[in-house]
Amino acid sequence: IDMYVEGVMDLLEMIMVFPLQPADAKEKKLALIIERATTRYFPVYEKVLKDHGQDYLVGNKLSFADIHLLEAILATEEFKPDVLSAFPTLQAFKGKTSNIPTIKKFLQPGSQKKPPTDDELLAIVMNVFYS
Repeated sequence: IDMYVEGVMDLLEMIMVFPLQPADAKEKKLALIIERATTRYFPVYEKVLKDHGQDYLVGNKLSFADIHLLEAILATEEFKPDVLSAFPTLQAFKGKTSNIPTIKKFLQPGSQKKPPTDDELLAIVMNVFYS
């Protein structure tokens, strides 16, 4: 589980710091996120799920690794909605996992899911890190 979580964290860290990038670097950073997601990260998780033929990453039971992977998929789709087009096993994984009742409820509009960073919050973060 830890191994899968750490792999997903590498991608999520790129996504989390994206709003902090200077405007002139954002296009290049976004391209890097999509490139890494589709050539480095998602192919590995696609292969793992496909090769062992189970619904989840470890022990065929939902784990923190699965939740983390779903988070990375959803975050990447915010940048590129069709990012899973070449990954049918991950598409099925996303569908199954996001339809678990508690997760489905959390993902509904108006839920407590963290809203996207707005300009005011971004200014505070930039002041903390770069002052």
